[in-house]
Amino acid sequence: MALITIDYPPARTSAAVQMRDLAHEFQRQGHRPVVIVPDTKVEKPWRLEEANGVEILRVRAKPMRDIGHVRRTINERQVSYILARGIDASPFAREDWDIVVWYSPTIFFGPFIRKLKRRSGALAYLILRDIFPEWAVDLGVLRKGPAYWYFKRHALFQYKIADVIGVQTESNLVYLSDWCSRTNKRLEVLHNWQHPPVVGPCSIRIANTVLSGRTIFCYIGNMGLAQGMDVLVDLAARTCNRSDIGFLFVGRGSEVPALKRRISDLGLTNVLMFGEIPAEEIPGLLAQCHVGLLALHPNHKSHNIPGKFLSYLRAALPVLASVNAGTDLQCIIENEGVGRAFAGDALDDLYAALNILADDVSLRAEMSERCTALADRLFSPASTVRQIVGHLISGAVRPTCSP
Repeated sequence: MALITIDYPPARTSAAVQMRDLAHEFQRQGHRPVVIVPDTKVEKPWRLEEANGVEILRVRAKPMRDIGHVRRTINERQVSYILARGIDASPFAREDWDIVVWYSPTIFFGPFIRKLKRRSGALAYLILRDIFPEWAVDLGVLRKGPAYWYFKRHALFQYKIADVIGVQTESNLVYLSDWCSRTNKRLEVLHNWQHPPVVGPCSIRIANTVLSGRTIFCYIGNMGLAQGMDVLVDLAARTCNRSDIGFLFVGRGSEVPALKRRISDLGLTNVLMFGEIPAEEIPGLLAQCHVGLLALHPNHKSHNIPGKFLSYLRAALPVLASVNAGTDLQCIIENEGVGRAFAGDALDDLYAALNILADDVSLRAEMSERCTALADRLFSPASTVRQIVGHLISGAVRPTCSP
């Protein structure tokens, strides 16, 4: 079987960690996964590696992170053809794939998936984690003009290639339900997943910083337009009179420079920012913290369960979240009792909840237990693999005719 993604370790994104965990679980359950990933650090056209019994085919590609929107679009648009050339030159040129699983974003894998399906008659499962370009319209990044319809065409093409599409939440079903009913596609909820972490050393030692001894509210991961991080800076500013509370922001993203300037302009001494750290250091970082922070831009209309939410659950950290209205994430946090979540412009509510979480150690302990239970019940790689394979090899799903 083939697993296709633009993110895989040593990349430090939550998607990379998820795809690593998925590949290892496929292998553990008796499959032979081959991860196919574009990589800017490969000097030759391709390089084959093995890690924990999983084969990884890295194909030389151009960067798709931390570059301008136009250049990123051009490079992502080429990724299918780059992977196709790479695999044709590799030992897998004549591989007879039975299952193809791919992770979106990006929306541009469609032509490559079609090539693999035509070659071997494989069944294909799309793990859809980004309803793009819809979210870009919600945030005002795109208007419904030529660029929108260009991206929409590529998104619809990958939907057409898939035999089964797995979205993050129940509410995401709405975006594709009409289309799937017309095309006889199988559409379902496939929750995110993550293995229980191994806590090891971390290069960030809070005890050696100005936040030593405080109750730490930690944010990890991407800091871009979609996250709406300003509300967390506002929360830190509101809390600056409490010397027992600290904020830690760790990650990368387009908004990092602006966030640093704002923290400096406000003179906040209760906030520390660090760049992205290796994925294997994240459990060691979260073990030093007390509450995990989440932020989603309030203008989002699509629903999303960020990978960092799973990291917090696995670290048994209660969650304090600022989310878009009506999101399934808010329902999960509140209904499962793993934290507090508020929609829209709710700084007063966030501040009140922050103070409760900071002061009530027994409440945090109760939430911690529920975090672990929820992660085991709903977000395990084992159940994810069984769900994917159960559909594709049961005979209930037939391969689509390649367009």
